[in-house]
Amino acid sequence: MAMQVGGSGEEDEAISTINTTPLVDVMLVLLIIFLITIPVVTQAIAVKLPAESNAARQTKPENIELSVTRDGDVYWGMQRIQDNDELVARLKQVAVLNPQPEVHIRGDQAGRYEFVGRVVFAAQRAGIAKVGFVTEPPARGG
Repeated sequence: MAMQVGGSGEEDEAISTINTTPLVDVMLVLLIIFLITIPVVTQAIAVKLPAESNAARQTKPENIELSVTRDGDVYWGMQRIQDNDELVARLKQVAVLNPQPEVHIRGDQAGRYEFVGRVVFAAQRAGIAKVGFVTEPPARGG
């Protein structure tokens, strides 16, 4: 019996790389499962969304016209309101009238939502029941 010391070239060398084919297969299967189940999970909650209503505005003398400029300035008719406290105070004065007037908000298209949101919040604090937004009718193209 002889024992061989040293390499003769016939020995199997150890493979030092990782076979990633099974890993890629598993990852693709998981990706497909997530792509199928995520839309089902996100749409599982039943929510009734409000429908769009576009009614003609009824102009009454008691309605309050508030305009919000692109810079956030608020106007009551043609008079500028200095701050939110003054707006709330004036809205509280008209909120006690019977019938309560409607508040129509005209917000500049280039203005930030935050500015209009402040006016809506002020109307809510004053106890105004009906707040509407004035928009331009869609242009008829042809």
